[in-house]
Amino acid sequence: MLRRRSYSSVGDKAPKDKELRRAIEVAGSVADHAALHPWRVIAIRGSARERVGRAFAEAEGADESSSVARKPLRAPLLLAVVVSPKASGKVEYWEQEAVASGVAHALSLVLDEAGWGVMWRTGHYTRSDAVHRAHGLEPDEKLMGWLYVGEKPGRKSGHRKTLSAKKFLSSL
Repeated sequence: MLRRRSYSSVGDKAPKDKELRRAIEVAGSVADHAALHPWRVIAIRGSARERVGRAFAEAEGADESSSVARKPLRAPLLLAVVVSPKASGKVEYWEQEAVASGVAHALSLVLDEAGWGVMWRTGHYTRSDAVHRAHGLEPDEKLMGWLYVGEKPGRKSGHRKTLSAKKFLSSL
């Protein structure tokens, strides 16, 4: 985990479906109260990225030729991570959302370990009606964001600063 980096710029290659399915199987092993699996992942490739870009532009009130519409073209594969809540008398929505977030993070780690460049992108587009329609979401589903995935560029510059646990650990 200490070697993981976010790659805002990636190359044109991306994992094939078989590798992607295996990565999702591994990432899906995160802690999940009652094993509800309250999430799903949507693979967005090729021209589907343009459709998502048009939805970004609509959400922004921008023209389809704007730079906003080109954002999904920054990687050959976008993985939309979706909270798909399940009815439960004991597992609250927030916990189901946490599971989906855990899957997204684990998936980014698994893909990074496999040699792919990954960047988790979020933002106000995740709550846009236009973007929801473009992803075919059900009314109760929420978009967590996208993992932009592609081949890692050459050596990543810079050094990741290790955080001080003293600031984040307390005792009772």
